[in-house]
Amino acid sequence: MLSRTLLCLAVLSACTPALADTVWLTNGDRLSGKIRLFDGGKLLIQTEYAGAVAIDWKQVKTLESDQQLLVKQDDYSAEVAKSLQAADAGKVTLANGDAPKTVELASIQQMLKPRPVVEDMVWKGNVDVALDYERSENKTDDYAIDFKTSARHGHWRHTAEGEYNREFQDEVVTTDNWRAEYALDRFITEQWFWQGRFNYKRDKVEDLKLQRTVGTGPGYQFWDDELGAFSLGSLLNRTDYEYTQGGRDNFYSLAMKWDYNRYLIGRSVELFTTGEVGKPLSSVADYALDAEAGLRYRVTDWASLNLKAERNEIKGTQESDLDKTHYSAGFGVTW
Repeated sequence: MLSRTLLCLAVLSACTPALADTVWLTNGDRLSGKIRLFDGGKLLIQTEYAGAVAIDWKQVKTLESDQQLLVKQDDYSAEVAKSLQAADAGKVTLANGDAPKTVELASIQQMLKPRPVVEDMVWKGNVDVALDYERSENKTDDYAIDFKTSARHGHWRHTAEGEYNREFQDEVVTTDNWRAEYALDRFITEQWFWQGRFNYKRDKVEDLKLQRTVGTGPGYQFWDDELGAFSLGSLLNRTDYEYTQGGRDNFYSLAMKWDYNRYLIGRSVELFTTGEVGKPLSSVADYALDAEAGLRYRVTDWASLNLKAERNEIKGTQESDLDKTHYSAGFGVTW
């Protein structure tokens, strides 16, 4: 009798399909998978047959999910639904024990897995490390590490990034610099935001040994979801330069800042570029450019390989120009 019972249970479990989230579209199609995130008008569902698929929220008829999700209908209140149940066209039912609630899909602004402390916080980032050892006619040792992380909660987004580069050629230091930046964004609408930021750079080799910038200005977020993000910002900056020989410059400038990344081939390859180009309002310098671009290949959900190029250029300074390009390849951690 026991063996028969175990056999029946095994057959039943084999015949029962695994639980999955389901999305019904207005054109009659249906997608099954795991809902990852809804934000910025896009619903991201992870499927076994097509990888991560981004769906326009206006094309969703209804949906269901067996996972716990945080559902936000405005910027100040949110509800943790134990599951989602399909409802009439344009609606979904939030299941919470004995008090299920049916809401309009159009009223939902965001859906994501609740976080342990700040439930509606979206946190992402990466740390990249590059090491290069060359032993030929010249001995070259090159070390580079950089990080970037951002956390968004309600109307606010915090972004911190930094990097450190050091290079030896025949035991002589040819590169030794580091940079740190912090930016705080306040979203006015779903796309428009106002940014304040502080940037600090220190170089122990170049004639321009210190750059310090404080800026503020409006920006526009074109999209930001699990398949990538793109934003542009315009800033009014106050910049201070200090030179190795003792000279100083300070000036105001107008700058354009960009931040773009996009996942390709089922989120296994990431194309990214960030940077800023600025024009001083005085004759201290002609222009300044600080940018990077590269590719990141995700080996696992958290480990990645990266290839990038960095460009730092300042032309027309009273003391000494800066013109530097750095290429690196390495490994990193992504979350």
